[in-house]
Amino acid sequence: MKRLLQTLQGGGTHTVAELARELGVSEALVDLMIEDLVRMGYLAVATGSCGGRCAGCSLAKACAIGGSSRVWSLTEKAAQEMQNAERGHRAGR
Repeated sequence: MKRLLQTLQGGGTHTVAELARELGVSEALVDLMIEDLVRMGYLAVATGSCGGRCAGCSLAKACAIGGSSRVWSLTEKAAQEMQNAERGHRAGR
């Protein structure tokens, strides 16, 4: 799960399939890790709306808000944990 958080911290958008390939695990395992990270408070569902005007939007095919895809964002708790881990790593050098 630490590698998943590090990947997500890097920014950008990732599909479950892409994350699974990058981590060398199954998509089902990535889904389970995401569920665990949500439960632990490290990920939250990103909410948003564009007013439902998807038909006229040039990004409609890539948009996760208007479709059935889920969009997650790192929480402040995750950011703090990653910063603390990085400080600990640097201090151990």
